[in-house]
Amino acid sequence: MNSHDTPTAVTVRCQNNRSVSVRLCDSSRPDEDRVKYAVEASAPGLTIRVDEVVAWNWGTDLAPFLEGLAVDFRGWDGQRVWQTNDRDLTVSAVFRSGGHVGLTWTLRPWRSAAGGWEASVTTWLDAGEHMSALAVDVRRFLTQQDGRP
Repeated sequence: MNSHDTPTAVTVRCQNNRSVSVRLCDSSRPDEDRVKYAVEASAPGLTIRVDEVVAWNWGTDLAPFLEGLAVDFRGWDGQRVWQTNDRDLTVSAVFRSGGHVGLTWTLRPWRSAAGGWEASVTTWLDAGEHMSALAVDVRRFLTQQDGRP
């Protein structure tokens, strides 16, 4: 991707198993305070999608969380967790030896939280350059206007 391109979707593929992926797509900006988008996750035997995930422009969205992980490329102890206000998307991160970050993406549509479903996939990335590139792509994706740069 050219550094001036704004992604209309961001796909995160697991470096250990390329058939495991998460895709952020179909963004729209209903107003100045938020961005709505869909999250798709797939793994062998699993394909799921949650529509209308909301990112609020309060500096607490997914991009700053990923940027923080990229800055700490030498690692951390325990698990770090981020989630949307509606808890329909949760991302937890763990650091493993060898400079690898496991991102577990848990999707749970808030509209069906009582008796609904929940599914998770984990993507493994290199802590340095791959994590930094993902953070940049997610920031660009979340700051575009209605799926367009």
